[in-house]
Amino acid sequence: MQAELTTEELGAALREHAYLEGDFVLRSGKRSRYYLDKYRFETRPDLLGPLGERIAEAVAEHEPEATRLAGPELGAVPLAAAASLASGLPFLIVRKEAKEYGTANRLEGVFEPGESVCLVEDVVTSGGAAVSAIEALREAGLTCRTAVCVVDREEGGAAALADVAVRLLPLFCARELIGLEKPPEKRDG
Repeated sequence: MQAELTTEELGAALREHAYLEGDFVLRSGKRSRYYLDKYRFETRPDLLGPLGERIAEAVAEHEPEATRLAGPELGAVPLAAAASLASGLPFLIVRKEAKEYGTANRLEGVFEPGESVCLVEDVVTSGGAAVSAIEALREAGLTCRTAVCVVDREEGGAAALADVAVRLLPLFCARELIGLEKPPEKRDG
């Protein structure tokens, strides 16, 4: 067992292991001079464990009615599993689309309609993937009012989630994590 990381130590470790500079195209289609590679922190038990604990703490504090967690495939699944282990809450995997074989489910895991679910995300930029996952949860009869992410890039994701009545609770904001100035929030329409 290692000593528990402080928030500052965890943030420094995320920056050290996941922050890349260059010319990147993000899922949203936007170009960025930096990238936070979630797989570089999600595949490290020394970071995944503390992140799961922090997510579980955020859920307990801000969404205590939640009976389940949900993680969109692929990136958020390790985080949801780590938070599930830390909290004791079962989790669901939200597929990008329903599979075309077997059960043909879009949501993997057991649940009952009406349950309250907290979405777990890795890095939120525009919020598109998170909104799609929330829509899938709601279509299945689940309630989702809160999303917890590791990093909010502060590029419109919080506003996109607010538009569907979900609050975004980031463990870290990009500007704090990597010393960027906050970009202006852009909204379409």
